[in-house]
Order: sequence, then structure tokens, then C-alpha cells
Amino acid sequence: MDAEIAALAGTAGTTVVTLLATDAWNRVRDGVVALWQRARPERVEAISAELVSTREELLRAGEDGDRETEAELRGEWQGRIRRLLVDRPELVEELRTLLTELDPGAEPAVTVTQHASASGRGRVYQAGRDIHLGRA
Repeated sequence: MDAEIAALAGTAGTTVVTLLATDAWNRVRDGVVALWQRARPERVEAISAELVSTREELLRAGEDGDRETEAELRGEWQGRIRRLLVDRPELVEELRTLLTELDPGAEPAVTVTQHASASGRGRVYQAGRDIHLGRA
């Protein structure tokens, strides 16, 4: 689950920061604040203020052509979201739903887990998609 949470937090941090600089920023703020409301209600005001501050920094960085600040902000939000999900893994599906609502054109993240074992002269063939055995 840790790898899944890290990947989801990475996507979420990037999406949140990217959309904060767009007209969708109010929806982003409301969605992220709602997650914190369920997990850590005592932090809601601080998270809301941090989102506003992030938006202001992001807009200034965009005007100055400062791409490093944008990358740093994405990293900060990825870390915040990852820590939230580690603490409250039941929010994973809610975050996925939020990301889909914020960016409906995006492909949903798919997690594939495969386990196999063979003994003796046994063979295992696994693929995430098509597999063709034999001669062409």
C-alpha cells in the first residue's frame, strides 16, 4: 500500500498545484480542505491558508518564469498528501474521486499486483496485458 499511496500522492500533489493556477482553484481548495476536514479537522484553517499561499507563490513564480518554485510546491503538497494518506488510508478512494472530478479527462490510476510461484520444472508467465506464447 505504501507504493500505491506514494504514487497517488505524487499525482495528487502535481494536480493540486497545477490546478491552483487555473480557474479551477476554488474547486481544488474546497476538495482538499474537505479531505483534511475528515482526517484532521483541527488543521482545516491552516490547510486552506496554505493552499491560498501556494496559489499566490505559484502565480508569482509563473510571472517570473520560475519553474523551480513550482516543482518545490508540487513536492511540498505531495508530501502533505502522502502523510495524510499514510495516517488515514481510508481516504485513498476519496482522493481518487476528487482527482477524477478535478480532471475528468485524466486516465484513472490502475494498480496491478501479480503474485506467482512455481516449483520443480514449473514455469510462470505473467503479463499486465497481452501475452503470446509459441511461434509467430
